[in-house]
Amino acid sequence: MAAIPEGGPPVADEMKSHDVEIEGLRLHYVEAGEGEPVLLLHGWPTSSYLWRHVMPPMARHRRVIALDLPGFGKSDKPLEASYSFRFFEKIMNDFLAELGIDRLGLAVHDLGGPIGLYWAVRQPQRLQSLALLNTLLYPELSWAAKAFVMAMKVPGLRSLGTSPWALEKTMRLGVAQQKGLTAEIIARVQEPFRDGAARRVLAKAGSALSPKGFVDIEQGLEALECPVRVVYGKRDRILPDVAETMARVQKDLPQTEITALSDCGHFLQEDRPDEVGRLLAEFFGA
Repeated sequence: MAAIPEGGPPVADEMKSHDVEIEGLRLHYVEAGEGEPVLLLHGWPTSSYLWRHVMPPMARHRRVIALDLPGFGKSDKPLEASYSFRFFEKIMNDFLAELGIDRLGLAVHDLGGPIGLYWAVRQPQRLQSLALLNTLLYPELSWAAKAFVMAMKVPGLRSLGTSPWALEKTMRLGVAQQKGLTAEIIARVQEPFRDGAARRVLAKAGSALSPKGFVDIEQGLEALECPVRVVYGKRDRILPDVAETMARVQKDLPQTEITALSDCGHFLQEDRPDEVGRLLAEFFGA
């Protein structure tokens, strides 16, 4: 086990990097703290690195685990995998079994939202608490989400949309505070997708979730009786309907508490890491 190396401002000494093999796939994750577990799921095109500044305050109260989903970060990127809801559900189940985790808290962002919620609504008894950051989970996708999925399925647009240039543009589009988005941060996002095969997987992972899976999430939400916390950036140009999504979540799950951060974009973990870390630490530590 080695402390997380290079890049950006210092991280907590107790954060450790691990690899585990699940049915022939190498999965990478970062872990910190002790106590009841909380799993953090990133989205497209990021990885566990997105949570690096959010984890330390959370780890004062809980065992915090940030997973690189298959196809992302330092985890394996098999092109033959389906990257479907069922694929990610099995990965989550096997990963948690390997770590000896039954019940847990869950925090999700972007693509990690539908992946995590699909798992949760199919076994709600395992979910202790849920935090939603800027994400999507209903079948009615925004025009921006539909355009993204279509682009990831068209060869020329797919190649352009997963290029290093496009990944930098995505990160810059996704923050409100440009000065905080350093060259090192952008390089860490680009690095896992330097070769064409990895970029093809990135496109597939971003476009393979079926509409039916989103319907299953919508229909299963009422089974979630755990505490729910929403923290989102209002200046989201990647998911422009995020405010409507979160208002709908609060209607479907009345126990939901919402905090909207006015000076944050889609990647609020980059815009306001200290604030996001504090809010999540308070929620999961309660």
